[in-house]
Amino acid sequence: MIGSIYICQIPLPNANTYKYRPVLLVSTANSQGDILAVVGSSKVADWAQEPYKVVLDNSQLASGQLPQDTVFVCSNIVTVRPALFAHKLGVVATEAMERVMRLLSRRHTEAFYWGIKQPRDTAPFRPGHTAVPPSGKVIGAAELTNMVDASLDGWLTTGRFNAEFEQRLAAFIGVKHLITVNSGSSANLLAFLALTSPKLGERAIKPGDEVIAVAAAFPTTVNPILQFGAVPVFVDVDPKTHNIDASKIAAAIGPKTKAIMLAHSLGNPFNLDAVTAICRQHQLWLVEDCCDALGSTYRGQMVGTFGDIATLSFYPAHHITMGEGGAVFTNNGKLKKIAESYRDWGRDCFCAPGTDNSCGKRFGWQLGSLPHGYDHKYTYSHLGYNLKITDMQAACGLAQLEQAPAFIQARKDNFAFLYDRLSACAAYLDLPEATEHSVPSWFGMPLTLTDNCPVTRLELLTYLDQQKIGTRLLFAGNLTRQPYMRDAHYRISGDLTQTDRVMEKTFWIGVQPALTEEMLAFAADQITGYLLNAAKVRTDAH
Repeated sequence: MIGSIYICQIPLPNANTYKYRPVLLVSTANSQGDILAVVGSSKVADWAQEPYKVVLDNSQLASGQLPQDTVFVCSNIVTVRPALFAHKLGVVATEAMERVMRLLSRRHTEAFYWGIKQPRDTAPFRPGHTAVPPSGKVIGAAELTNMVDASLDGWLTTGRFNAEFEQRLAAFIGVKHLITVNSGSSANLLAFLALTSPKLGERAIKPGDEVIAVAAAFPTTVNPILQFGAVPVFVDVDPKTHNIDASKIAAAIGPKTKAIMLAHSLGNPFNLDAVTAICRQHQLWLVEDCCDALGSTYRGQMVGTFGDIATLSFYPAHHITMGEGGAVFTNNGKLKKIAESYRDWGRDCFCAPGTDNSCGKRFGWQLGSLPHGYDHKYTYSHLGYNLKITDMQAACGLAQLEQAPAFIQARKDNFAFLYDRLSACAAYLDLPEATEHSVPSWFGMPLTLTDNCPVTRLELLTYLDQQKIGTRLLFAGNLTRQPYMRDAHYRISGDLTQTDRVMEKTFWIGVQPALTEEMLAFAADQITGYLLNAAKVRTDAH
């Protein structure tokens, strides 16, 4: 039986003799009668530095007795058969046995990582054959073992790993409140919907109200505005930072303007001095979409902590990942509770999954026209959704969060390397500029072809694709030109000249931490070589 401890004959290395040792059974018998067992030792002190050990005493047995405290080292596994058993010592209690089995699981998962995944992920780079992806994830042994550990809990939905992840990520950002959701797009949806709650009174955004945004954006930064029935007001972007041109915001504000909702483009913070000043002056909400900007700072302060509410994404392309996932964070406790309500079916109750009566008056409420005492867990104050993550995702996120500082630094270093390497083509490529007072945690490196460029963007991207160098456009380019926006209700303030230029001439390449210097050098050299050669051909032709 799994969990039983026997005194067993164990063969000694390099000798045709046996020694009697305690063994802890950790498997059922196979078809030949073989059973896996962990070998124990009374020399507990000898294993003080061993991470894969459990020390058992008699208080941790469900039955039987050990002659002394015994250390069972989960890396010391043997195959035994009942014929080798001398006598039974006892049975380990369930809680202690769970620790043993989780350590075994962790050890085997780590072995899979080092034996299979890590060699596969670090295969030699072959220029022109190995892909140089614009985005990607770096998953280590800790992520895998955490996810397995979470699955062994059997809880599956949001649980202990998520609670720890929310707390630690909030501390990393420097914000009071953070809740996880199932994607960055859902995070944007909840952040915006939180500002529409009737609980906000006159400040609540209502259908027909206007929200200032940019059209050079990812669709789901703007879609929540449209989905609710509010009106996005598009302002042009600055060509160097690819963020909103702050000098044009004032002209876009009208009597119906209630908020500004902007992303930090590719990790480059927008002008937070100007935008926050305008929000204060006109009493506007500010939503910061930080999905591409974890770790970016402005005047030494993390982005996402300047506005009223902010968002993150944990899709594999982003700074940290859990496969899918996102977060909404704020320093406003009221907005946090509202966002949480929208996330959790719209219910008024704020109990965590699996808990009841956190408020102490579960059956003491009377809301709406419901009868007095109607169960608070089934009282709904918002038209909500179910947008929670699983605990396996949060477990992955916890391991990723440990690596976040290194990931962020790698992105900065990779950007600097590419910038230096691509400067030779400054006549043909407009290189990006970090917003003044900011230190971007770059999501990607945006490049814009100059009017003097000897090739079209399509020609360049086609060539790079042939070299297995991944590129991406700056998301939707100009949202107002997208098919789904044909019948949408929006307003353009001024013109979108620079937005159209982004749509026609801008693309970005990767700076993600999985890219090696060899990959980055190859990508940069292919870009510069292609452009300089095309320029020479053009000159020779004239």
